[in-house]
Formats: sequence, C-alpha cells, structure tokens
Amino acid sequence: MLDAVNEIIEKKIKPQLNNHQGDIELLEVKDGIVKVKLLGACSRCPSMKYTLQTVVEDTIRTDIPEVQEVLLIEEISPELLEIAKLILLDRSRRKDV
Repeated sequence: MLDAVNEIIEKKIKPQLNNHQGDIELLEVKDGIVKVKLLGACSRCPSMKYTLQTVVEDTIRTDIPEVQEVLLIEEISPELLEIAKLILLDRSRRKDV
C-alpha cells in the first residue's frame, strides 16, 4: 500500500500543491492510516486542514478505499521551540517581579 499511496502523492497531489508553492512528504502508511507532512507554503496556510481533507485525503481514498484516514503530522522546529521557551520564561519572570 505504501507504494500505491506514494504514487498517488507524486502524480496527483504534489502537482496541485506545487502550483501554490507547497509540497507534501509521505511519512508512513500503516494499518490503513497514512501520515503526511505539508511543506512550503502549505505548512503555513490557514487552509491546511481543508487542503488535507479535500486534496490529499479525498484523492488517496478515491484510488485506495482501504485507506481509513490521512493524518497531518505537524512538527515544531527546534528553533521555534526554543523561542517559545524563552517567551514563556520571560513572562513568568515578569509575574514574579
């Protein structure tokens, strides 16, 4: 099933996302669950959940009905995590003063 999902992503989904400066990475296919990561402009788009459902999931499930669900995996970069920690630490220090 991995190869079939990957082929659909490469031939049908990526070209659509590339038209909007976006991209997609297939992370895993296991027990009918497909895990993907949206990249480029798609990773920051307010419509990413809509894109996941209407472009990614609907396309995959139309061709491979055995796919039960497509999950979006959102990763936080280490740099962004450090910035968030600094902001929270700064706020907690202000409350203590």
